[in-house]
Amino acid sequence: MRKLFAKIHLWLSIPFGIIITIVCLTGAILVFETEILELCYPSRYFVKEVKGRPLSPAELIHAARQQVPDSVQINGIRVFSDPKRTYQLVLPGKKAVCFINPYTGEITGMDNGQGFFMQMMRLHRWLLDEYKRDGSFSWGKTIVGVSTLVLAIIIISGLVIWFPRNRKVLKNRLKIKTKSGCFRFFHDLHVSGGFYAALLLLALSLTGLTWSFGWYRTAFYTIFGVSTNQTQAEGNRNGKEHREGSGKSQRQTDYTLWAEVLSAIQGRYSDYQSITIQEGSATVSSARYGNTRGSDRYSFHPETGDITEVLLYKDLPKSGKIRGWIYSIHAGTWGGLTTRILSCLVSLLGAIFAITGYYFWIKKKIRRLK
Repeated sequence: MRKLFAKIHLWLSIPFGIIITIVCLTGAILVFETEILELCYPSRYFVKEVKGRPLSPAELIHAARQQVPDSVQINGIRVFSDPKRTYQLVLPGKKAVCFINPYTGEITGMDNGQGFFMQMMRLHRWLLDEYKRDGSFSWGKTIVGVSTLVLAIIIISGLVIWFPRNRKVLKNRLKIKTKSGCFRFFHDLHVSGGFYAALLLLALSLTGLTWSFGWYRTAFYTIFGVSTNQTQAEGNRNGKEHREGSGKSQRQTDYTLWAEVLSAIQGRYSDYQSITIQEGSATVSSARYGNTRGSDRYSFHPETGDITEVLLYKDLPKSGKIRGWIYSIHAGTWGGLTTRILSCLVSLLGAIFAITGYYFWIKKKIRRLK
C-alpha cells in the first residue's frame, strides 16, 4: 500500500509540480497585499497630519472632481474609522480606487486595479488567462483547478507515506536536521515540514477548489447544508442591486445626504473598520476575525437619505455567509495576523516541497545513470 501511494505521490508531482509552485508562490504574495502596498505607497494610505474633523463626502467628492479628469466616474466613498487613514473614492472596475486626504481633499494617489497584485491574482487563479464572466471554459482556470485537486491528493498520499512504523521512526520523522548537510536538510524539510504543513495546506487547497469547479462547489456547499440554488439566488440579488445602483448613479446624485447617512450609521457602531457608501446603499465592515468578509448592509432613499432597509450579517442565512468563510479560510484572514502569517508560510512551503521533490527525483536519476 505504501509503495502504491509513493508512486501516486511521485507521478502526480512531476507533471503538476511547476503549476503548484506558481500557485503557492502567488498565494503567499497575495496574503500580505495590503501591507506591502501600504509599505510601498505610504502617502496613498496615510495622512501626514490629522487636522480636526474630516470633510463631508460631498466636499471630498467636489474636491476630487477638480483634480481628476472628467472621464473618471466616482461611484462611492469608503470611510475608515482610523483617523490616520486616507479615504477611498470607489471607481468603476474591480479594486479601482482613488485615495483622498479626508482633511484637505487632496488626491494622494490612484489605483486602477490592474497593477502588480492584480496580475498576481490572475496568475494565481487563471495563469494569466482571461477571466470568463459568463462561466465559459477557460484553460488557465481549468489547469489551476486540476493542479489544486492534484495537490490535495499529493498531500494525502504524502501523509500515508510519512506515517511511521514505530516510535523510533516517528521521532526522526518529526525532526528537521540543520547540521547534517544540504541533502539531509532538504529531505527533512520535505518530509517533516510536509507533515507539519499538511493540514493547513490541505485546507487552502480544498477551499481554493470552490472557485475552479462548479461540481466541487456544489458538493462543498452541500456538506455544510447549503444548496447552490440558495447561493445563486443570493449572488443574483446582490448583482441586481449593484446594477440598479450603477444605473441610478447616472442621475444627479445629492452627495450632501451621504453625510447624514454616514452619521446615522456611525452612531450605530462603537467600532468598525470601514463604511462604503454608494447611491442608495451602504456597507459596514467590522469583522476582524472569523468571516472577515462579513458585513452589514443598509439601503437608504437617494432623495431623502432615510434608511429604508437594514440587513445585518448576524441575521443572514448560511447561504449568505459561506462564501465569505471560504475566502477567509483560504486567505488566512479568519484568525487575524497569526493565521495570515501561517497561511503565507505554508504557501511558501508548498512551493518548496514541489521544488525539493524535483531535486530528489533528478538526483536519483543522476545516481542511476552513474
